[in-house]
Amino acid sequence: MGRQPCCDKVGLKKGPWTVEEDKKLINFILTNGQCCWRALPKLSGLLRCGKSCRLR
Repeated sequence: MGRQPCCDKVGLKKGPWTVEEDKKLINFILTNGQCCWRALPKLSGLLRCGKSCRLR
């Protein structure tokens, strides 16, 4: 028994961010403003977890 993971780890990309991913994240935040970080990757089309987006 432990905490539920912050995200479903299956299918998530690990490693350095690409320029394209950075642009997607920046454009999404500029267009829509900050929202729930857990929902942001799905809404923006990124294959990263919410924590990764928040830290980025």
